[in-house]
Amino acid sequence: MKERFIYSFPIQLFLLHLRKNLALVLIWVLLLGIILEQFGVVLGIPFLFLDPEYLHQVSWLSFFLMGVGLAILTMAFHMTTYIMDGRQYKFLAVVKKPFIHFCINNSILPLIFYIVYTIKFVVFQLNNDLPSDWEAIRFYFGFVFGSILAYSLIFGYFGLTNKDFFVLFSGNLDKRLRKVRITRKGALGRLRPGRPEKGQVLVFLNLRLQVEEVRPDISRFEAAHLLRVFNQNHLNLFLIQVFLIGVVLFLGVFKEKEILQFPAAMSVTLLLAILIMVVGALSFWLRNWATFVVFSMIVLANYFSNFSFLNRPHEAFGLDYSESPEPYTLARLDSLTHPDTLKKDRENMIQILENWKAKFPSDSLPKLVIVAASGGGQRSALWTLRVLQALHQISHGEITSKTALYTGASGGVLGEAFFREIYLRSQSDPSFDPIDPKFLDQISSDNLNPIIFTLLVNDLLIRNQKFDYRGRSYLKDRGFAFEEQLNKNTFGVMDKPLDAYLEPERLAQIPLLPVTSLVTNDGRKLVISPHSMSFLGSSVQGKTGHYEKKQSIDFKRFFANHDSGNLRFLSALRMCATFPFITPNVELPSTPMMKTMDTGLSDNFGIQDALRFTYVFQDWIREHTGGVVLITIRDSEKSAEIPVTELPRIFEKVFTPLKNIYINWDNVQTIQNEVLFNYLAESMPFSVERIEFEYAPEKVQVQELTGTQVNMQRASLNWRLTAREKKSILDNIHTPANQLALKRVEILFGSPK
Repeated sequence: MKERFIYSFPIQLFLLHLRKNLALVLIWVLLLGIILEQFGVVLGIPFLFLDPEYLHQVSWLSFFLMGVGLAILTMAFHMTTYIMDGRQYKFLAVVKKPFIHFCINNSILPLIFYIVYTIKFVVFQLNNDLPSDWEAIRFYFGFVFGSILAYSLIFGYFGLTNKDFFVLFSGNLDKRLRKVRITRKGALGRLRPGRPEKGQVLVFLNLRLQVEEVRPDISRFEAAHLLRVFNQNHLNLFLIQVFLIGVVLFLGVFKEKEILQFPAAMSVTLLLAILIMVVGALSFWLRNWATFVVFSMIVLANYFSNFSFLNRPHEAFGLDYSESPEPYTLARLDSLTHPDTLKKDRENMIQILENWKAKFPSDSLPKLVIVAASGGGQRSALWTLRVLQALHQISHGEITSKTALYTGASGGVLGEAFFREIYLRSQSDPSFDPIDPKFLDQISSDNLNPIIFTLLVNDLLIRNQKFDYRGRSYLKDRGFAFEEQLNKNTFGVMDKPLDAYLEPERLAQIPLLPVTSLVTNDGRKLVISPHSMSFLGSSVQGKTGHYEKKQSIDFKRFFANHDSGNLRFLSALRMCATFPFITPNVELPSTPMMKTMDTGLSDNFGIQDALRFTYVFQDWIREHTGGVVLITIRDSEKSAEIPVTELPRIFEKVFTPLKNIYINWDNVQTIQNEVLFNYLAESMPFSVERIEFEYAPEKVQVQELTGTQVNMQRASLNWRLTAREKKSILDNIHTPANQLALKRVEILFGSPK
């Protein structure tokens, strides 16, 4: 019995994969780690699988598509392993439907994953505040139906096309059988069975999932005939692999159709399936040369990747790339921060501040409000908008009218930009209510599916599709997908060029919003604003002379010859929120080429720009205002308890240093900002007050219901939020600390309706 179990076909295939196909095994291990929330939790990767979204909602249809995607991935695993290893199990050639038999016996790894996945996503949905628990059952049946449909179509094809030994050679076999006048089974039974060798398969599961003995006379069949059976099966597998890959690539032509933008997790499974199938196709054609050829292709692809026909630029839409690139040199940077230029920009900004002051009674000294919002993907965008709406509501719009400047990074800037546009439109269109909850739904709508789908069907190959923006043509990429989805989610209100904000900012109808991006070439900030702000990149008095390293680059002036004012504002927001691998680094027309990414790496909270602005214009602020109120909106807790550490394991000793750098980067910036704020607050000739709002879901108290502390799920760093994560963010305004901050705002800026 023990020998039959060990030498059963499922166990032998499982051991073979551990011994030979470890890379394929690791794919299943990785997926298990994801759905068990042991990998990628901070980035929200598990929730893409446990709570997939399609057409902006989680439904049975989204789980149906997940069932299809996982079925295709599973079949890719079966097809590839059959191509690579099937021919060494000769008994398959003489059973009916050999490939289907192989799949049944090769299902230990996929079956483990399916069982764990279905349990996890059903439990997750039951805890997801659904209208009814029956919704989770509907999701389950949607997933099952999607899987069954995909398997039925693929297995149906193989059932009709794949032949076994007796079908392929039935003519010759029948002649021999007629000659000896015995049945086929009897003819084969006359052959003396050989003794099984170690490692041979003794039993396998048949199509009825029953244990069946392997024929003992397999070795007596002609090897050439057996090989022909496998070759015929392999050809059919190869054809369907090519078909599936072709379908995915064809979808790239219609990738902007929302109905074809699959759930992000499904796109991931399709990508993995394609990679696995490519391995199978290469194994089919190249046999023993497959490894060498793949390695050579990787080397050649790396060598040719910087050729222009392969390395297509990721552009900032609206810029004129036809003009000669700007020299990106130290001399050019120095010329853009000449004392006369700095003076000109300061005078222009003072005029804007004068226009801001003119909105209030001439004999008053209003508080000048600056809002700094931290980065953090869609989590931060939603939290920032939530806080700005609460501030606007509790002060009856007073604090918004007194806000002169917004600063921040990544998602925080997205939230500020969206609220600012709503506020601008509300001044001329009463239908735009800045505190309308529908805007929270818009900014928190899924923005990840089109990005991952575009990566799958477009960006992995040579990009060739283009679109026109304000008279210029640009290549479509993941950045375009990000902008278009953000534009759809926000109903097109921010789809305008940078210079469209020139007059509203100049007249102080809305706060200034310098959108900053990090230049990866040298770590400087790129400041994108309709009004040049060279004073943010150089000292006011210039006492250090040529020894000073310029800290930022004024985008408007640097790329003036490239129509910088025509930059699509959505592109500016994307440049500010470019997270590696999700959206591509934008490449700007300079020599050497300037590349940008998320500015959160240098200043994730926007505090530095806010304090710099206060310092530069301290004389005007002292004379014309009652001081500065700095409102900070953080997507993380500022002063958390120091965690208890345990003795590390070996792997933890290896990865903990890198983990600590990532985790403490937030703390390092917070401490640096604290030092800067203390210096400025103690040295300015006017009061500088700070009011802080934190996203700290661990501290949520629902006092209206129970008066006890409730542990809320912390939202992930992602461009897609689950229903629970959205609730966590929206309810976070009720923490005691945030309520105290709102009370302080009400005291400072509240006024009768």
